[in-house]
Amino acid sequence: MTLTARHALVTGGSRGIGRGIALKLADHGIHIAISYLKDEAAAKATLEQVRARGADGFTVQADVCQPQQIERLFTRVRDEFGTLDIFVNNARGEIGTFYEPAMSIGLDKFDAAMNSQARAFLVAVRAAEKLMPDGGRIIAITYAPGGRFGGWQPWVAMGAAKSALETLVRYFAVALAPRGITVNAVSPGWVDDSVLKTLPEPVVQMIRDHHHSGWTPMRRLGTPADIGNAVALFCSKEAGWITGQLVAADGGMGLMDAAIPLAIQQPELQPA
Repeated sequence: MTLTARHALVTGGSRGIGRGIALKLADHGIHIAISYLKDEAAAKATLEQVRARGADGFTVQADVCQPQQIERLFTRVRDEFGTLDIFVNNARGEIGTFYEPAMSIGLDKFDAAMNSQARAFLVAVRAAEKLMPDGGRIIAITYAPGGRFGGWQPWVAMGAAKSALETLVRYFAVALAPRGITVNAVSPGWVDDSVLKTLPEPVVQMIRDHHHSGWTPMRRLGTPADIGNAVALFCSKEAGWITGQLVAADGGMGLMDAAIPLAIQQPELQPA
């Protein structure tokens, strides 16, 4: 796998999945711009880990729900790096800003989800493209099951927002293809050190037990490094012919059938 990029921007790169992506790219010598919303200390800690891997970069505060702050973010990238080879759209609002069931959610929370995802991606990609040489890479982090199913009722706003984000990935992939800029999406399964940590502890334990018991065939939750690996694949020279795609990095979770009891689906229970 060959990564020739020099500069990357990872929004929401201070912790969790964003940090895992930043560190994986830094392993390839790529300098990282780490944007964060509130936790400056976490962003600086990530930057120190980037530097420990032999790369460099900077941190920058930005609220991606505010188009003016997105423009300011890319102005800083231009001033610091001059060019941008990789843009990873990972940031989202804190769970309290959008987490409400479909029948009671207020428009403010619905708008907060949409603004942090689809609108932010629209504004950011157009800004990123101006800094990118031909052959650049754009990757959006999504959660595809939230747009396909309806059972997790408080996820309704983010599910709709991520679906809109995935649609934009396809449109931008076509628009930027003449320049060799690829636009793809990665959909993580359940990942340690992610949104999982913000849920109530009993819910977290139920999710862990559910996936360890076989709902994820690999019988573990993902790690931020797992998602970093998937992003790095899309950023490689060899992936230059892949664009407009959504890849699940979920340990096989999406292969399981909710209509069939889990015990029947576990491989060790199948007839010889």
